[in-house]
Amino acid sequence: MASLSQEIILASSPDGTITAFDASSGTALSRFTGSRSPRKGLTVIGTNLIASSHVYPDIASGSIHLYNWWSSTPSNHLPVPEPVGPLAATFDSYFLFAGGISGQIHALSLPSGDLIRSFSAHNNKPVSCLKINDDGSLLFSGGDDGTIAVFPIFKVLDISPHRSNGFILHRFIGHESTVTSITTGIGGSSSTIISCSLDCTCKFWSLVHGTHLHTITFPCTIWGVEMDSMESEFFVAGSDGFLYSGALKGGNRNTVKEGQRLIKWEQKHHGAVVALAMTNGRRNLVTASENGSIRIWDVERKEVIRVLREEMGSISELVVANGFGIGDGKSEDNGWSSGFSGGEVSMPIREVMEMEKVLGVLEQDRSRAIDTLGSAIETYEKLLELILKEAKMGSNCDSSDEEEDEI
Repeated sequence: MASLSQEIILASSPDGTITAFDASSGTALSRFTGSRSPRKGLTVIGTNLIASSHVYPDIASGSIHLYNWWSSTPSNHLPVPEPVGPLAATFDSYFLFAGGISGQIHALSLPSGDLIRSFSAHNNKPVSCLKINDDGSLLFSGGDDGTIAVFPIFKVLDISPHRSNGFILHRFIGHESTVTSITTGIGGSSSTIISCSLDCTCKFWSLVHGTHLHTITFPCTIWGVEMDSMESEFFVAGSDGFLYSGALKGGNRNTVKEGQRLIKWEQKHHGAVVALAMTNGRRNLVTASENGSIRIWDVERKEVIRVLREEMGSISELVVANGFGIGDGKSEDNGWSSGFSGGEVSMPIREVMEMEKVLGVLEQDRSRAIDTLGSAIETYEKLLELILKEAKMGSNCDSSDEEEDEI
C-alpha cells in the first residue's frame, strides 16, 4: 500500500501491462493488465484511479480502461467514438479528455464515462499529446499537423444551449512534424510553453501574446520535455538515448538564452528515450527507453542514481503520481468504488488517512484558487494595457485629423 507521501511511477506498455514502482526504492508495487496502451495513453485520476487508452488492433476500434489501485484488471470500460491515444484528467477528477485519430478531442464525464462533447483540434490529423496547465484552466493539445491548440477548459465543458463552438484560445503553428510533448510553467497566462517534435526541435511560446519566442534544434528526434521546479532549466529526451538540458533566462517569464550551449548528459540509455517525468519535488528526473529500461537521475549532478531492474520490454508512457493509492478519490455515493477490501486497512489508519486527505484537498483548493485569481488579474491588467494603448492611438489619430482640417 502506498503511503501518504509516497510517489509512484507508472509505466505503460503497448504489450498490455502497466507497472507501478515505488519512486524512492524502485521496487515494483503492482501490475495492471489488459490495456494495449499507445503513446501518451496513460494518466491518473485523483488518488486511486488509473486511466489507460486501449486499442483493439483486430477491429480498429478503441476504448478507455479505468483501473482501481487495488485491482489488477479494469474496473470499467469507457466507450469512445474512435480509437484514442493521449489522455488528460482534470484536477477535480470529474472529467477526462481523450485525443482521437481524427484530430478530435473527446470530453468525458466521470465516473459515468458519458461523452460531453467532441471538438476538432488538429485538422483531421491525429492528436499526439495532451496537457493541462498548472492551475487547471487550460487544455493544450499537440497534433500530427505540427500545431499546438489551447482551449479554456470551462468553455470546453460548457454544455449550455447557447454555448459557442469557437472556444479555441490560441493555435501555435511552427513545427514541421508531429508534436511529441508539451510542458507549461507556472504563472497562468504569463507562463512559458515548450513543445517538442519529431522535427528535432523544441519551440518556446508566449501564452499571453500567443506568439513564438525561440527555437532550438537538436541532433535527433525529441520525445519529451520538462522543466525544473524553479523553471531555470529544461530537459529533453533524445531518440539517440541521451538527455539534453539548457538554461532558461529569468525563470518562467522569458525564453532561453540566445546562442546558449546545450548540455548533453554523459550517461545514456541503450535506446531512444521515449518518456520522462519529474519526481521528488522536481529534484529528480525519471526516464524510460524504448527497450523498457527506467532510470532515475539527479538533476543537479546529471547522473543516474537508480536503475529499475525490472525491464518491461517496451514502454509507451511514464507518469509520476504523488500520494497515489491512499483513498477513494470520490465517495461511493458519486459512483466511485473505494477499492478497499475487508481487513486490508484498519479503521484507525483509515480515519487518519481520510482526515489527512481532506485537509490536503482543502489546502490544494485554496492554493489553486489563489493562483487562478492571480492569473486572471494579470490577464485583465494586460488587456487593460492594450485597451488604453489603442485608445491613446485613436486619440492621436483624431488630433492629427483636426490639425489637417485647420490647415
